[in-house]
Amino acid sequence: MGWLLGTTVMRRYWIDKKDLFQDQVNFTGDVFHHIFDVCRQEVGSKFEVLTEDSKAYFVEVTQVGKKTAAAQILETRDIPALKEPHLHLVLSLSRFPVMDAIMEKAVEMGVSSIHPFFSEFSFLRKGEKLSDNKTDRWDKIVKSATQQSGRGDLMKIHPAIPFEKISDLINQNESGVGLFAYEGPATLSIKDYVTKVKSDRPQGIKDIWIIVGSEGGFSHREVEEFQKLGLHPVTLGPQVLRVETACMTLVSVLKYDFDLMC
Repeated sequence: MGWLLGTTVMRRYWIDKKDLFQDQVNFTGDVFHHIFDVCRQEVGSKFEVLTEDSKAYFVEVTQVGKKTAAAQILETRDIPALKEPHLHLVLSLSRFPVMDAIMEKAVEMGVSSIHPFFSEFSFLRKGEKLSDNKTDRWDKIVKSATQQSGRGDLMKIHPAIPFEKISDLINQNESGVGLFAYEGPATLSIKDYVTKVKSDRPQGIKDIWIIVGSEGGFSHREVEEFQKLGLHPVTLGPQVLRVETACMTLVSVLKYDFDLMC
């Protein structure tokens, strides 16, 4: 249990909506194990549970058995949905510890979805397959970060796609824009990019697609393909950033400039 300015931090746990029954919550399986075996909650404990309907339920535990438990719902509150434009990370597969870190921080920063892809310099090559263990781990990271941050939805992690499928993925209509981080010659700073797209799309933007390469960056061919799609190469300054740093820098700047911080 953590502490903040002398006050106990509220514990939050993600549950399936099917575990709600009228004014009660039932806990079984892995959720029960995590809350009552690992976190040592007991009869009389109070905490919040979160569900996919963007609601938080403040509950008090009333029963704890060997494999099941129950809690009474005391209060319900709505969790605000993510504001538009929604941010989507299109991420060349990096080393797994890097991907793990990005998944966690992206949830906390309010990224709507992550779309991994295979590129010429990605950690896994086209045709290789992510193991089920790895995708299961990412799902657990997303749930853990959601609980910690109090977010009202689970960030979606899509199946990895080949580079050639990015053109099918990115929404290039009037409500969507895209950019790719590039450490070579770039025509726009991130500040100039924001100014340009706001001017070009005065009717508003619903989705921003942020494309970031793996540790090896992008090949010249890939850069040319992005530009053919109308995507802007964006520089983050003279320093070469790590993949995870570049992702969070772009998300932070875009959240600030598009008023997504509150």
